[in-house]
Amino acid sequence: MSEALKLFESLGGDLIEAEKSQMFGKPCFKIKGKAFVCFFQDEMVFKLSGEDHSKALTLDGAKFFDPSGKGRAMKEWVQVPFLYAENWSNLTKSAHNYVIEKYKL
Repeated sequence: MSEALKLFESLGGDLIEAEKSQMFGKPCFKIKGKAFVCFFQDEMVFKLSGEDHSKALTLDGAKFFDPSGKGRAMKEWVQVPFLYAENWSNLTKSAHNYVIEKYKL
């Protein structure tokens, strides 16, 4: 298991009510059935909005999540390289909070 995957599992599993699941065949964490983070290409992907979304996209190598690779990016989702693993914890919490607020969970 890669260091990136270990960190993903640790961060997602530490959050209250987070459930390990799958999204597009990739590992993810959900809260009440709504995904907020996933793991793709040895990087973490976060569902974000507002300033958190904008800041995540400024990280070198960060990009909109395009799981199909066909130019159909999921605009709320930002894929962040392992190079920025020190940011993953805060981004995980932001994604978790965003999904709770968005869906009134």
